[in-house]
Amino acid sequence: MQTNYVFLVDTNKQPLNPIHPARARELLNKNKAAIYRQFPFTLVLHKAIDNPLVRLLTLKLDPGSKTTGIALLDGENVIWAAELQHRGWSIKDALNSRRSLRSSRRSRKTRYRMARFDNRKRPEGWLPPSLMHRVLTVETWVKRLCRYAPIAQTVMELVKFDTQKMQNPEIDGIEYQQGQLAGYEVRQYLLEKWGRKCVYCDKEGVPLQIEHIHPKSKGGSNRVSNLALSCKRCNLKKGTQLVDEFLKKDAKRLEKIKQQAKKPLKDAAAVNATRWTLFHTLKGILPTTTGTGAQTKYNRTLFQLEKQHWIDAACIGDIKAIKLLTLQPLLIKANGWGTRQMAGTNKYGFPIRHRTRQSLHFGFQTGDIVKAVVLSGKKVGQYVGRVLCRAKGSFDIVTKTGRVGDINHRFCKPIHKKDGYSYAF
Repeated sequence: MQTNYVFLVDTNKQPLNPIHPARARELLNKNKAAIYRQFPFTLVLHKAIDNPLVRLLTLKLDPGSKTTGIALLDGENVIWAAELQHRGWSIKDALNSRRSLRSSRRSRKTRYRMARFDNRKRPEGWLPPSLMHRVLTVETWVKRLCRYAPIAQTVMELVKFDTQKMQNPEIDGIEYQQGQLAGYEVRQYLLEKWGRKCVYCDKEGVPLQIEHIHPKSKGGSNRVSNLALSCKRCNLKKGTQLVDEFLKKDAKRLEKIKQQAKKPLKDAAAVNATRWTLFHTLKGILPTTTGTGAQTKYNRTLFQLEKQHWIDAACIGDIKAIKLLTLQPLLIKANGWGTRQMAGTNKYGFPIRHRTRQSLHFGFQTGDIVKAVVLSGKKVGQYVGRVLCRAKGSFDIVTKTGRVGDINHRFCKPIHKKDGYSYAF
């Protein structure tokens, strides 16, 4: 399988042109380079390169509520790709849990904890932690990639669909409505809203048609709140019937459709709330241009590419051709750095266990990727995975095949230090 190109820096940490994995293996075998970083995989040459001839690359980003697609292009060639999974919703759940626990303490016979929400003043442009997290993680990875590759500019998808254009297609001129992107704004919105499947039979992977929930022949409008997606068979079967009449034998589905029709998109709202903050953040790092989700889908359909976050990122903006030199993106998941709680609590908020302040044990921290070569005892073998540290020096290692317990720290060798993310291919 085609894999990502390998980043290369010289001995002065100057970024050079990314190289093919075969070329990277050759440099390692001839002892001309060494592994500088595991994620993203980077080699460092044993010599300095004076005035290197580098090809300037373009970094493209498809920001999402849960996952952000990242693609690095050399002209029309996609040479490196990744998908960054955010933890925004888990942050929101943790804050809600903390708020409910603190609220319940005020009503119990415990130390009074004064409410502080009236004493705080939010600065202009403030975003909740669950949303700001998305901006900061993308910023971290853009800066990280700039250290290992000669990136000249970034391109990001600013909006998936323009609600003003959906309500009034002529708001920016009739050319937009009648051009090649005609209808893509509404279609993209409906695909996101209805989960890319027929609302009447839940079929996926088939051509979907835009369908009026309340028939247009009986007074229904073209507003997006009255539009849904259906397969050809269900659309013909429903015809001009009222949705109450068509689904009179399936009351559960009928109620679900009515609720979803008026339901706002949480994920779209999260993306829209952070898009300008992210744009200005990226603009402060590199020259940044933008594109729309409708344009991205048009490009992906034109070149007959499958729907994936990193492929969407590669299709952003005006492109005349595209070639995928990698088919195996790096999968990045944001895990955070742990918690600052000094006591673990049960579901009612009562402390049940103590947590030590010390996180570093014998040079290792929980979350580090290590290689353990056990030469004696019951667990002789070689293990590679994430380590779970204990103060007594007996660690657990989570490998691809399972969890191995009670490995002494003397057998462990660090491969990659914890950086708040987990990786997979």
